[in-house]
Amino acid sequence: MNIQENQIIGELVAQDYRTAAVFKSFGIDFCCKGNRTINEVCESRNIEPLLLIENLEQVIINQENQITDYQSWPIDLMADFIEKKHHRYVIEKTLEIKPYLNKICKVHGDCHPELFEINEHFNSTTEELAQHMKKEELIIFPYVRKMMKAKQENLKLTAPHFGTIQNPIQMMMDEHTNEGDRFRKIEKLSNNYMPPQDACNTYSVTFALLKEFEQDLHLHIHLENNILFPKAIELEKQLNKT
Repeated sequence: MNIQENQIIGELVAQDYRTAAVFKSFGIDFCCKGNRTINEVCESRNIEPLLLIENLEQVIINQENQITDYQSWPIDLMADFIEKKHHRYVIEKTLEIKPYLNKICKVHGDCHPELFEINEHFNSTTEELAQHMKKEELIIFPYVRKMMKAKQENLKLTAPHFGTIQNPIQMMMDEHTNEGDRFRKIEKLSNNYMPPQDACNTYSVTFALLKEFEQDLHLHIHLENNILFPKAIELEKQLNKT
């Protein structure tokens, strides 16, 4: 996207919701005052337009079409990647989305009461995910790294306090199912993240962020359920045979 100084900030956010985070970081109201141009908001806040445009263009650089061969990764690298990318994403986006949800509930809740149910489901999801990720970071991921070290250095694997890694993995997979079900409810309540005709920019941005959150969660769960967990179970079996 080639962004110009005379473009309307509300229209930019409508075209690509990821720009909302940039405007927010600069203290620019893209919702109620979204009818101003980049040049106008920069003049009013003493911001260098080229700096703002550079940040806007950077955030919308899309590398999603690059294919990553996750299957070839060693499982300790996969654990590190999930923790540093997907776990951090959940934490950061939770802090970003919650205020937006609270705002649109307050402004639009009378006409769209389903927003309160969406808000309730999202809060439950993020609370559960916070505990879920901690269990992975404190139990499963350290044991994955321990198994890889045992394999690389030909060490004897000592039995963990949880018996076998299959036990906490089964718990994590059950929790994955619960969160997937909850987000399907959010998707249905939001009409597949389609904002209504009377939606403001914040409303639209919130739904777009929720959709992105669900997409990231799907990849997050896929990497664990279909790649990391099966490989970890198989590695444990191999190490216990030696």
